[in-house]
Amino acid sequence: MTLRWTKSILVMILLGLLNDIWGLPAPLRTSMDSVNMRHTLRWSPLQAPCDTTILYSVQYQGEFELLVGNGSWVDAADCQQIPHTHCDLTFDLGSDSDYNLQVRAHCDKQLSAWTQLSQPFNRRDTVLTVPAMTVTTEGSNLQVTFRELPLMATVHVIVWKKGAELKSAVYSMPAEQKVLPVPDLQEGEIYCVRAQLVLDSKLYSNDTDLQCVPIKGPETPAWKKPTAVTLTVFISASVLIALFWSTVHCSADACKRLFQKEPLPQSLKIDWDRKIPVGRHEEEEHMEVLNIVPKPKTLPSFVLTALLEDCQQEHHIISDFVQ
Repeated sequence: MTLRWTKSILVMILLGLLNDIWGLPAPLRTSMDSVNMRHTLRWSPLQAPCDTTILYSVQYQGEFELLVGNGSWVDAADCQQIPHTHCDLTFDLGSDSDYNLQVRAHCDKQLSAWTQLSQPFNRRDTVLTVPAMTVTTEGSNLQVTFRELPLMATVHVIVWKKGAELKSAVYSMPAEQKVLPVPDLQEGEIYCVRAQLVLDSKLYSNDTDLQCVPIKGPETPAWKKPTAVTLTVFISASVLIALFWSTVHCSADACKRLFQKEPLPQSLKIDWDRKIPVGRHEEEEHMEVLNIVPKPKTLPSFVLTALLEDCQQEHHIISDFVQ
C-alpha cells in the first residue's frame, strides 16, 4: 500500500513540474478509432483556464522516421492548431507499418507537453463493418450495389440459385467499382446474394444479410400496354368510319372508277375462235355420207293392200325362176 501511494505522489509531482514548465496541462485519454480504413485520433478536451480557444496539434512517427530519420516526428498537415478534439489521419498513415502518435494543446502562447498514444497503431488493425448492399434486377441480370466501401478493400460477392447453394459463384470486386453486374441468369428462378469485405486476404468483415430476388426477364414498360391498346382501338375505329363514309357517300361513277374491273392479261384468255389445223387425210377419214330419207306419207289402206299383193306375186315369180 505504501509503495502504491508513493508512486501516485511521484506521478502527481512530475505532472505538476511539467505543468509548471509548459504552463499548460497535456491532453488526456488519447485513443485511435479506425473503422473501414478511416483512422481518427481522439482525445479529451482540455480542462484548463484560457483567455482564447484552446487549440491542438498532432504529430506522427513511422518506421522511416524512427529508423532513418533518427526518431524525428512529422506534423499531420490537416491537424495543426485545430479547435477539435479529433484528427483524421487516414491519408497520413499511408503504409502498413507501426505509427507512434502524439498530441499537445495550445493556449495563446502557452504550450502543453506532448501526450503519446499508449501503443503504436497499424492500419491493418482497422475494423471492417458489414457493407451496405442493395440487390436489384434488370431484365435477366442482377445489379449488386454497395455504399461507402473502405479504401484498398475488396468485396467478395457470392451468388447462387435458390436451392443450389453448393453451386454458388464467387465474384471479386475492388472497392472503387461499387456496382457489380451479374448477367445472363435463368428467368423464372430466384437468386440469392451475400457479400463481405476483405482486406489484404487477412482481415474479413461479417457477411451481409442474405438477399434473394426473382429473375423476371425483360419487362414491358407499364406505359406500353395501355398505349398499344389505345392505338389499336383508335386505328380500328378510324378504318371502320372511313369504310362506312365511303360506302354512303360514294356515287355510282366514282365507285365504278374506284372498283373498276381490270381486264385479264392476253396470256390468260381462252380463244374459242381459234381453229386447230387438221391434215387432209384425217379430214377425209372422219367424213361420213349421210342419206337423208324423207319421212313417207301415210297411204290409204287399199293402196297398201294392192302393193302388198304385187310384192307377193313378184316374190313367187322370182322363186319359180330360180328353181
